[in-house]
Amino acid sequence: MRGIDLGWSACPVCHQTVKVDADKRKQIPICPRCGTEVHLRSPDVIQQTWALVIASIIFYIPANLLPMMHVETFAGTESDTIMSGVIYFVESGSYLIAFVIFVASIIVPTLKLLILIYLLISAQRRSCLFRSQRRRLYQLTEIIGRWSMVDVYVVGVMVALVHFGGLTEIKAGMGANFFLLVVIVTMFAAMRFDPKLIWDTKECDARQKQ
Repeated sequence: MRGIDLGWSACPVCHQTVKVDADKRKQIPICPRCGTEVHLRSPDVIQQTWALVIASIIFYIPANLLPMMHVETFAGTESDTIMSGVIYFVESGSYLIAFVIFVASIIVPTLKLLILIYLLISAQRRSCLFRSQRRRLYQLTEIIGRWSMVDVYVVGVMVALVHFGGLTEIKAGMGANFFLLVVIVTMFAAMRFDPKLIWDTKECDARQKQ
């Protein structure tokens, strides 16, 4: 028997256990410890997570198309996107750096967005399939999310360090700003999604007992 079936929930702020009346006509209970409203499930959590995921996808397009950084030298200015930077390191023989940037800037954000979309669709459909695996996928989004910051961190370090007497200067491009937005918004999306929705399938539990 789950806590939600007995009408118990945890405060989203201090995690105090609070009795929640299922009758929506009654007043929403308040946490006795911190005064926060307590719901059996966070209202509109799926819609809000979808909004954050869609915003991340929109930001991810210019993050890949616009330059991540501009390198200014006496010979001129050269701009690099994420993929052109990866190609440059491959051609120069720095395969490890190219691999790290490709994984952190392309694979990780794409994988995280795909996982969140899958979790949202399966939660909306109240799917009974692979619930334990979906819980692990959600945990994976929290683990890999921070690694997307590698590319932004590299650009920031290079901007701060590379400045040779006015001969060479590196400036962050608009792509870096959009990529930073992608990382932040996807982190908020993963935080906003309620993993307990994976287990809100009473028909699955009833089917297992038969």
